[in-house]
Amino acid sequence: MLSARSQASFLMDMILGEQRLLSEINLSSVTKNLSTSDRARSQRLLLNALRSLERADALLLPLLKKRPNLKIFNILRLATVEIMDNGDAHGIVNEYVSIVGMQKRLQNYKGLVNAVLRKVAASEQSTWNNMKIPQLPKWLRRMLLKSYGSSIVEKIEKQHLERPPVDITLKNRALLKYFCNELKGTEIFKHSLRLKNAGQLSKLPGFNEGAWWVQDLSASIPVLLVEEIKGKSALDLCAAPGGKTMQMAAAGARVTAVDISEMRSAKLKENLTRTSLEAKIVISDLFEIKNFFDVIILDAPCSATGTIRRHPDLPYAKSGVGLNKLFSMQYKMLQHAVSLMKPNSQLIYCTCSLLPQEGEHQVHKLLSNFRELRVDKYLPKDLVFLEEYRTHEGGLRLLPNHFAETGGTDGFYIAKLVKV
Repeated sequence: MLSARSQASFLMDMILGEQRLLSEINLSSVTKNLSTSDRARSQRLLLNALRSLERADALLLPLLKKRPNLKIFNILRLATVEIMDNGDAHGIVNEYVSIVGMQKRLQNYKGLVNAVLRKVAASEQSTWNNMKIPQLPKWLRRMLLKSYGSSIVEKIEKQHLERPPVDITLKNRALLKYFCNELKGTEIFKHSLRLKNAGQLSKLPGFNEGAWWVQDLSASIPVLLVEEIKGKSALDLCAAPGGKTMQMAAAGARVTAVDISEMRSAKLKENLTRTSLEAKIVISDLFEIKNFFDVIILDAPCSATGTIRRHPDLPYAKSGVGLNKLFSMQYKMLQHAVSLMKPNSQLIYCTCSLLPQEGEHQVHKLLSNFRELRVDKYLPKDLVFLEEYRTHEGGLRLLPNHFAETGGTDGFYIAKLVKV
């Protein structure tokens, strides 16, 4: 019988064995025999284990004569993290031993799994708590050390170990207080709600009615930098799954949402339908777009290194190969976005990346090549404190350790560009 734990084990094998991103796995097909609540639980178990993988290995390896095959090792890792996260050790051990027993090729490992996990369960909690904070992959850590220094990088790594809250954006900001109460959330930046233990999102008040959508705090900021958006033509490039499209539509803009992926565009359409918001969806390469717009948002494809706190699978599926090609493509996209600007247009460029090469460097290069452009440093009154994160060329640089006292945020770069 398929369970949340056996599903978590299967997904971990795909991520660590095949270097697959969780977002690239067809979860609807893979988890079709699980209930909605068990699907959510399996992902929660998986992500928690990936965050603490380095710690799990440090605890397990001294208990093993030799490293077992990947399937068994992943089962041990998942169980170890769950046990050390104050889970019911007896139930956890029994179920994972049963999972091993159900697979013919793994049955001979039942005794090993049982013995090792019982030793894990007998381990002191303080041993686990005092273990070294897991580090970022070497390729990424090296780049970040050069950009930010060891102190900042260590703070980022510490934040990555924490289970992140869920941020939501409301369709009607006037209902912020109401949903703060209904969802037992915390108001943050006077426009988002932060939920510490959200549970199954689709069962929360307001979800089915389309009153809100999930959107990390950092990702909600770019649209808020647009002045007087109501009634204006707005273009959201690389729009899916549609957080910024919905923000602009809810603010009264006439939105065209462009994405090259049919699958991702279907998710965008689903989100618009649920929230009863309107936007014209165009499934196309953004370079095919030729019209002019008052507002242009380009959340460019990037390394996504700013989202590791929410997507801890990313370091195991990406190696840093092909970054220069990615940087080049981002700049071409940015150049094309500039070509769609009218004299009074506002262009927001952003990436969910920690790498200055995908943010600050791109805007610096653009300003050098397009003398008619300048960075507009406008901040709405509720966000004036973000001036602290202003970068040399005029953008905003947010890091996961910022606002750590309330749960941190995704790493993000944002710059607003206008014509002189």
